[in-house]
Amino acid sequence: MKLITLFLSLVSLTLAARRLKPPTGALVVGSGKQFATISSAVAALSNTTTAEQTIFIHPGTYAEQVFIPKLAGPLTVYGSTKDDKNHAANTVTIVAAESQKTQPNNDLTATLRVWTTDFKLYNVNVKNAFGVGSQAVAVSANAGQQGYYSCALTGYQDTLLAQQGTQLYARSYIEGATDFIFGQRARAWFESCDIGVVANNQSGWVTASGRSSDDAGWYVINESRVEAAPGNVVEDGRYYLGRPWRSFARVVVQNTRLSKVISPAGWSVWNVGDERLENITFAEYGNKGPGAKGERASFAEELEAPVAIETVLGEGWKGEKYVDLKFL
Repeated sequence: MKLITLFLSLVSLTLAARRLKPPTGALVVGSGKQFATISSAVAALSNTTTAEQTIFIHPGTYAEQVFIPKLAGPLTVYGSTKDDKNHAANTVTIVAAESQKTQPNNDLTATLRVWTTDFKLYNVNVKNAFGVGSQAVAVSANAGQQGYYSCALTGYQDTLLAQQGTQLYARSYIEGATDFIFGQRARAWFESCDIGVVANNQSGWVTASGRSSDDAGWYVINESRVEAAPGNVVEDGRYYLGRPWRSFARVVVQNTRLSKVISPAGWSVWNVGDERLENITFAEYGNKGPGAKGERASFAEELEAPVAIETVLGEGWKGEKYVDLKFL
């Protein structure tokens, strides 16, 4: 009887994780569906309603740049999946290949640009396929109160622009080589994320905080993993956890497994002769793995206690519309 009960419980959990049909009232994207492109579904959204709106995307690869402007109410975008807590099971990909060779700023290079608040994205892969040679963003998170759940964000340089406001990335995958989690004013929390670094013939940096004043900006990576991206052979010590894009950079990596791709120094200056170390906070707590060992850079620190999520997202974070506690 206990085995039967356990089996039924596992089946129930599996079924609960499937999302193969659109919720009632959703705008539906896919071949032969209501909208052929994600951009056309976004264009059909109301800019004035304060009610929640929903977009559901059927499996496929969508070659387009998507811009989501400021809306009056919440927006949730779902990708079809058989396992909503596993980014490796995603079946929806948005891909473009813009860079600053063709666009005037980072935001305009992004495959997905999100300028609205109370936004949630589930089980969607977002890729900038430009590759080596210029800044090329996959996601530009250009507003606060945004949540990204079981997404996979991939690129090479500047993959994720976490620019401003409160942001939550949970059970997601983020891949790149150069400054691939970056931005200026965001209070961003990364929970249970897989961070993949790609093969690179020079040093690489996971984060580049552009915090330029004593404001509330943070990047905190918690209970995550940093390792070579699948299919990539990365030299030991090739990567750093971060370097300061601006001189108030603030990044904490805690309770995270660091593979041997991370340098024993852990952290880097911006450039030799342009260090930008005046007011930075580069800190760790409770990290594990071979990349957590070694003599850290003199400007880095080991915390006595981990940073609490409410310090970053605010005291009332659990009640915010963009937060999905099921993924934490």
